[in-house]
Amino acid sequence: MKIILAKDQFGKIIVYSSIFEQVRQILNEMRRIIKPLLVMFLLISWQITDCYAQEALKPRPSPLEMVTMKYEDIYMKVTYGRPHKRGRQIFGDLLPYGKVWRTGANEATEVTITQSVKIGGNLLKAGTYTLFTIPHEDHWTIIFNSELGQWGAYNYNQKFDVLRLDVPSANTDQVYEPFTIAFEQKAQSAELVMMWDQTKIIIPIDFM
Repeated sequence: MKIILAKDQFGKIIVYSSIFEQVRQILNEMRRIIKPLLVMFLLISWQITDCYAQEALKPRPSPLEMVTMKYEDIYMKVTYGRPHKRGRQIFGDLLPYGKVWRTGANEATEVTITQSVKIGGNLLKAGTYTLFTIPHEDHWTIIFNSELGQWGAYNYNQKFDVLRLDVPSANTDQVYEPFTIAFEQKAQSAELVMMWDQTKIIIPIDFM
């Protein structure tokens, strides 16, 4: 085994074996190679994290909206994606007549009711429902469906319908740029109003 004599920075003599020296050289070489790789890995990880964060913060073209209403012990909530007209012809074009619609954008619209009410004279028990609609030229079909968590109306299944009713549609002078759902509350009743482009529908609600 070869012995190597050397002095440190204080002049002290240090004894190295050839094997130790080889190990030391290998470790130094590994540090030289690993250090820039580690820096590169950290930079890439930071860039990926930053991209995901920016994507998560990026606003939706059709933002999520929620409207609520309370009458005594009855609480109603509608959660929906709010698309915009953006110069498009909506009904009969973007949304063909006679086709099931998610009643908004992205996830299908959902309605929560804490106590039973009457919708257009029909009993609807407390619960959470997906709200589908079928626009026609002079009326809409309103559908309360028990299958939740749906994206769009692609997997709509009629066998889960809890309530169906038809309501007339009306043309408006005002153009509604965003699709809008609102409650208009009265004494012992209310109206669930939907407006988009120049079309408006009213769903009557009676408290029990």
